[in-house]
Amino acid sequence: MGKVRSAIDHLTSGRAPHIVHAIPPGAPGYREANGGAMVVSSPAEVDELVRRIAQGEVATLDDVRAALARRHAVAVACPVSTAIFIGMSARAAEERRAMGEGPTMLTPWWRVLKKGGFLNPKLPGGMERQATLLAADGVRVSPLRRQLAVFDYEARRPSRPLEG
Repeated sequence: MGKVRSAIDHLTSGRAPHIVHAIPPGAPGYREANGGAMVVSSPAEVDELVRRIAQGEVATLDDVRAALARRHAVAVACPVSTAIFIGMSARAAEERRAMGEGPTMLTPWWRVLKKGGFLNPKLPGGMERQATLLAADGVRVSPLRRQLAVFDYEARRPSRPLEG
């Protein structure tokens, strides 16, 4: 059996984004693309976009996907791979934190929310950890329908395009 790769290894794998011009019917993003092309990004590219979210700002997974689609001039970004790559970015940041890297050097993964401003239980430490880190950024988190959410997430979106 091969060596288990760390999240940092996955993030720095050198994988390049690629465009899918013919999305198979039923595949994630097929209906949303409406006949257009889809980008399957890379862990490093998603990490780079998340790093652009400033303290006090938040973005949703869909905001990151839209930025990737604009960057690559396609209809959509793959919803599944983008979510996976945000998780990789978060785990790599936490690996770096455990290795003693300073907070200003970490990817601010906690600033990425689910649709509707909800926190993501699948990210490191769950919603409680994400809420703690958002609070340190000055972002208020409150319960909504038994889940934690940022009520003013729309007002906190970055004012400039993430894709730069």
